[in-house]
Amino acid sequence: MNDIVRLRNHLLGYPETTEGTPFGPEVLVYKIAGKMFATLSPEAVPVAMNLKCDPERARELRDTHESILPGYHMNKRHWNTVCLDGSLADEIVESLILHSVERVLAGHTKAVRERILPLLE
Repeated sequence: MNDIVRLRNHLLGYPETTEGTPFGPEVLVYKIAGKMFATLSPEAVPVAMNLKCDPERARELRDTHESILPGYHMNKRHWNTVCLDGSLADEIVESLILHSVERVLAGHTKAVRERILPLLE
């Protein structure tokens, strides 16, 4: 998924998602119901995105894909950096984004989960 406009629209397509720049204009931060699930560095070459990930799955992804690295400036156990260099199919990137959303929602209150999770199906 190399098209930044399409990627941003995909990220913002999740319910109760906002985009902000709390770390400066070069990093876009995406939050669902107030909790961060992704960062996007559209000016990086290649474009890079941090996504939350189950620690075991994070290791497997890093071992399988050269373009998935430990999370840059993040907790490397729980976050991956995905380099959008064209080597990953859009379906993989979209599934990693959804997994990140689900991981973040798992830490939310029951009320938030009950409100948002059904909208993801």
